[in-house]
Amino acid sequence: MKLSRELKTGVVFVAALALFIWGYNFMKAKNLLSGPLTTYFSEYADIKGLNTASKVTINGLQVGKVQSIVFDKNPDKKGHLIVEYSVETDFEFSKNSVAKIYSEGLMGGKAIAIIPSYEGEKAAKGDFLKGVVENDMFAAVGDKLNPLSNKTESMIVSADSLIVGLNDILDTNTRNNLKYSMAQLKTSMNRLNGITNKLNTMLAENEESLKQMLHNANLVTGKFATLTDQLNRELTEAELGKTIRELQKTLGQVNAIMADLDKGKGSLGKLLKDEKMYTNLTRASKELEELLREMKEHPKRFVHFSVFGKKDKTGYVPHDEPEHK
Repeated sequence: MKLSRELKTGVVFVAALALFIWGYNFMKAKNLLSGPLTTYFSEYADIKGLNTASKVTINGLQVGKVQSIVFDKNPDKKGHLIVEYSVETDFEFSKNSVAKIYSEGLMGGKAIAIIPSYEGEKAAKGDFLKGVVENDMFAAVGDKLNPLSNKTESMIVSADSLIVGLNDILDTNTRNNLKYSMAQLKTSMNRLNGITNKLNTMLAENEESLKQMLHNANLVTGKFATLTDQLNRELTEAELGKTIRELQKTLGQVNAIMADLDKGKGSLGKLLKDEKMYTNLTRASKELEELLREMKEHPKRFVHFSVFGKKDKTGYVPHDEPEHK
């Protein structure tokens, strides 16, 4: 049977239209040959570059694609994104499952991994699953490097301020002084090195003498230690015990005398304890003092001396004879 030209043109047109429709839906991640799809929704504050036609996987197996991404119209969640994605298998999981956005690789794009949970009510078409975002390696490294970058920037600013301050301090005169000080320090170090070398040479030349001096010092120290030990032994062997015993005996006698004095025994003890004797002694001392003063002022009353043997009775009043008028 020979087909007409018009029929061939119609068949080609229908086939092209069908191919266009299939390709258009394929580009929109819809597979017309797979039948009706089960779609779910998840909400994210940031989708990290996820786009339509991104893969949806369960346990690493691709089970669908992202169908659409729209902004949430709820005023309380302004700026959040609602992602609609399809699951082309009859795999069952609960509403407690999680839809996690992850990176497929270093150079790959983003995808959604459904982490299934089997506890609770079974998920149905159109349900919302909890959406989370996994930090990729670069984001994690960036999060760790950001504080370090801030500290580094702060250090650079501080170092720059320090350099500016040093430039203000180190003017031409100061730099010249520093150069001069460094030159003097170098000269001093050279002199010190020379002295050190001379000292090393001197020590090397007199090594034997130094050894002999140290040996002699050790001998003197040993002899001094021996002399000290001998002196200690002689002191130990001396009659120190007898001396100590006599000293103790003397101290005992002194203690006894002090006890007798305290009890008022003996003349000295009575003098210390008897107030009457003390009063008498005081009175006698005063009378003796008056007698001595009288003898000094009127010596002729007590000493009678005459060249012709005549007594001088001037100023003398005998105690036994009555005074003549």
